[in-house]
Amino acid sequence: MRWKNVQRAARRRKFHVRKKLHGTPERPRLSVFRSSRHIYVQVIDDVAGLTLASASTKSKTLRDKIAKTGNKKAAEIIGEAIAKQAMGVGIKCVCFDRGSYRYHGRVKSLADAARKAGLAF
Repeated sequence: MRWKNVQRAARRRKFHVRKKLHGTPERPRLSVFRSSRHIYVQVIDDVAGLTLASASTKSKTLRDKIAKTGNKKAAEIIGEAIAKQAMGVGIKCVCFDRGSYRYHGRVKSLADAARKAGLAF
């Protein structure tokens, strides 16, 4: 019974955050998914329903740079990678969608690294 309550609370937090955000072609949404082992990021245009750029700790190009995939260091590498991909596509400004996760730890490290690499939130 407790697990259902945890899932319900996470879904409520996610919708609470997402109702304020909407990715447009000029300012797409930077969506974060965090599991216990990996972290995934996508730049999404909600109007067209397209993923413009994506990066994760599972991607083959970044796997050799990352020793452990579930820590802040890996999140920083993914943040830099998504910023480079987004800049390559011509995206300079995004709105940050943290989902149901608190803005601390790996999520914060990812966001700070993406800002440092040139993305504007």
